[in-house]
Amino acid sequence: MQPQGQLLMNTVLLVEDDLKLAQVVRDYLQENGYTVEVEMDGDLAPGRILSENPDVVVLDINLPGINGFDICRKVRQDYQGAIIILTARMDDVDEVLGLELGADDYLSKPVRPTILLARLGIHLRRKTSSANQDELIIRGGNLEIHPRARLVKCSGDLCSFKPADFDLLLILAKKPEETITRADLFQLLHPTEEYSYFDRSIDLRISRLRRRLSEIPDCNCRILSIRGNGYMLVFEP
Repeated sequence: MQPQGQLLMNTVLLVEDDLKLAQVVRDYLQENGYTVEVEMDGDLAPGRILSENPDVVVLDINLPGINGFDICRKVRQDYQGAIIILTARMDDVDEVLGLELGADDYLSKPVRPTILLARLGIHLRRKTSSANQDELIIRGGNLEIHPRARLVKCSGDLCSFKPADFDLLLILAKKPEETITRADLFQLLHPTEEYSYFDRSIDLRISRLRRRLSEIPDCNCRILSIRGNGYMLVFEP
């Protein structure tokens, strides 16, 4: 039976060298309305991603040939679908690196198939919503954020943002000069995961976004740390 709200025949390219895991994930996703192709060789993955243009790429890190980070780096500029990194590596630094290279999401093995299915649905709904909704431009200071086009302009000049940085900036910009807690930021970015007080991934993502904003000439927005609470986006005169 097709899950409620799930679009039939969305395509997934699973880049995974563990044959048993790949078969389990492929079978489960196919049972839930997806078309799934598997690639086990890192060297072949970039070409398949760009030629087949799947809706979502689920990408392992440790692969024969080039690794998942390098694959993400090679395809991100030309591939517009979602990239979900799936890996046994648990280091926060690896998560941040994946996001910096353009991944949209990061899941640690072993992952429950239901969680992976939920994440796929979230990214596909975001894509569909962006394609169907009227453009809503968020303006603050000399910054313009175009959610549908996923573009940022500063004083009229186009500024490049990695997908994960754009997602975080958009959340903050929707509530300027309001404190957003770490827990709320985490849940908005990872709606299917449970927040842990000891998790520092939000702090790492904020640091990276601050660095990107500081690189933009004359950008008059900055992110304040609200001690013991969270973060706030403000626009200076």
